Amino acid sequence: MFRTTLLRCTGREPSPEPSLLPEHMIMTQPPASQVPSLADLRREIDTIDETIHRLLMQRGDIIDRLISVKQTSETGSAFRPAREADMMRRLVDRHHGILPLDTVESIWRVIIATFTYVQAPFAVHADLSAGDAHMRDSARFHFGFTVPFQPHMGAASVVAAVSESKGDLGLVPAFAVGSSGAWWSALEFDSAPKIIARLPFVDRHDHPAALPVFVISRAAADAMATEVEVWSVRVSGWGAAAAQAVAPLADIVAVPDKAFDGAALLVSLPPGGSIEAIVTTLIKAGASVRATTLVGSHATRYRVAANDRR
Repeated sequence: MFRTTLLRCTGREPSPEPSLLPEHMIMTQPPASQVPSLADLRREIDTIDETIHRLLMQRGDIIDRLISVKQTSETGSAFRPAREADMMRRLVDRHHGILPLDTVESIWRVIIATFTYVQAPFAVHADLSAGDAHMRDSARFHFGFTVPFQPHMGAASVVAAVSESKGDLGLVPAFAVGSSGAWWSALEFDSAPKIIARLPFVDRHDHPAALPVFVISRAAADAMATEVEVWSVRVSGWGAAAAQAVAPLADIVAVPDKAFDGAALLVSLPPGGSIEAIVTTLIKAGASVRATTLVGSHATRYRVAANDRR
């Protein structure tokens, strides 16, 4: 009512009371003499670019010192899944502005992977059976082009290559693919590599490398992210009733298991879940549980809403 009356009387919009506006909403136009020129802005950009490069080189110097320290006081894989997950959470939490999250996420993933490669060279073995382009997108988005890429056709081939290596990574689809079978059964042995991560870590519907993949490798026990436990479960009597019963409790990949005339399950338990609850639920649904083996763990995915444009 006040706005309409003022418009009729004065022909202008009412001015808000300055003292009632939050400080960040009060915008003042600098005098023309203080507006930076394009040359000034480009010099600022050049300074920032140089600073970024110098900081990356400084990070490299620290990694070089870290290598020396590890040679004298630490053994085991250079992969630190829990630390990487924490770094990515902090990255997403602090990010804002016009730079897309996709870009900054990939930059940081490549920085992490490349400096890990500098510490202890490794290759990425990838199962292309779910689609060559999608898997290559995931590998390059998360590991860049410095880390060698080794294509395979089938998850079992990837697991075998990683098992025979000194410290390589494997990427396999986090869902059932054709005739891949229960590839995770090869991870059941104590000396076998394990599932150490699930990518993409930042989970959103329009992710540019959205193919869900498990990362397989060896990592020191104290370096593992343990929020989500991944179990190999063998059952007989698997059917629709059992599948529906356990679906609310965990993410499950199921394939036929001829050895037990049933199914081999790869069960990803969310934080707070337990394998005992899965077993109990399966039995109540009429299935028989033959074996359960922990085959890895990974961090909880960081979910970003579709309308979050940070």
